[in-house]
Amino acid sequence: MNRRSFLHTSAAATALAAFPFSLRAQPKSGGPRFRTALIGCGWWGNNILREAMASGACEIVALCDVDSRQYEATLKNVAAGTGDTPKLFKDYRELLAAAKPEIVIVGTPDHWHALPMIAAVKAGAHVYVEKPIGHTVMEGRAMVNAARATGRVVQVGTHRRISPHNISGREFIRSGQVGDIGMVRCFVLGGGGPDRALPTVAVPKELDWDMWCGPAPLRPFNGGDPRTPTVGAGNRGIHPRGFRNYLDYANGTLGDWGIHWLDQVLWVTGEKYPKRIFSSGGRPIAGAPVFTAQEQTTDAPDHQLATYAFEKFNVQWEHRRFGANNTDKGESVGCYFYGTKGIFHMGWQKGWTFYPADSKAPPITEAAQLNAPDSQNIKEHWTDFLAAIRSDGKIKPVSDIGEVHLASNMALLGMVSMKLGRSLDWDGATERILNDEAANKLLRRDYRKGYDYPT
Repeated sequence: MNRRSFLHTSAAATALAAFPFSLRAQPKSGGPRFRTALIGCGWWGNNILREAMASGACEIVALCDVDSRQYEATLKNVAAGTGDTPKLFKDYRELLAAAKPEIVIVGTPDHWHALPMIAAVKAGAHVYVEKPIGHTVMEGRAMVNAARATGRVVQVGTHRRISPHNISGREFIRSGQVGDIGMVRCFVLGGGGPDRALPTVAVPKELDWDMWCGPAPLRPFNGGDPRTPTVGAGNRGIHPRGFRNYLDYANGTLGDWGIHWLDQVLWVTGEKYPKRIFSSGGRPIAGAPVFTAQEQTTDAPDHQLATYAFEKFNVQWEHRRFGANNTDKGESVGCYFYGTKGIFHMGWQKGWTFYPADSKAPPITEAAQLNAPDSQNIKEHWTDFLAAIRSDGKIKPVSDIGEVHLASNMALLGMVSMKLGRSLDWDGATERILNDEAANKLLRRDYRKGYDYPT
């Protein structure tokens, strides 16, 4: 796809997103619909909910968000999409008790993934939870344990596992046409500049900020109105949509974009976990973090490098939020598999490309098949989720929580290594860092008073 056609497609997608949800919904199926609830009614939660409604298999019975502006906007989308009249909640525990959903979508910020997901499966619901599955490694372990103990299906939002070009790319690599893989480089490269401190402002009356922070530290509010678009992730307030670069609530770019591409490595190669991890990063362009009662900046690294040593190959992660990226062969996102027969780029909007080691052989490429309005394949991911539910345990979803937990661990361990400034020897079977108790303490964190860390 060239730049002109991409801009045309993006404009069309933006226009489509403005249409009533009902124009995109598929006809209702003949059978009973699953009672479905959304916890976290922001931008991404609505992307998932759109496909739940379009499937024709879901009755939207409840919406939950600590910011009533978000669930009120979502309510309008549901009314237009299905005509359902879901009940509204600010506390997910009240939702689970009153609405008794069969499916729960957890579209909250990262620090709120674990507790609602665990409570939902214990209440009997199947769950679609966003990535990374937890804010810390031990949260993820508790989530996997809960899913297994209850026998519920838990699909994680690593939807690239279901994208047609990712599936064919995986088959291409596994067929041996790239040769023996010696190294993989995963990357997200972009532009940006110095971070500026945002002032502390009054908490809007519609927002329960204490509940938004939940088990994480309570920070001053520096956000805005979710109904007003924000530009420039580095200068966003924590809520809405800026939380990923505040480490109390997420794990920066590695925990956001990194999880997708590290997951691709495990999914393609069949590996489970690295033996050694080392990561470094900083904020030379964004500047030192500011955190006072009056103002604050983000505190995630503006660039980060991480190396993961496996038995047969090494994986390198690289991200930066400055310098742009106008020199790479492919997109400024994805992963390169370096093999003895050539280089394979697994990308996003441009699909995949194989560059043979033989300079006389032409590149081989396959275009992406992505859906409007979000240029993803959430529709197919939701279909796979429903198929797993209907199989009564006979099949697992493509992004089963047990597998994506391993990819989440890679991202989270990279953050632990960067914070400590040293390499980690990882025993993936026991999920312990060898001979480093200080590092093992960072596999979990203390929750704020009133919240119990899951076990």
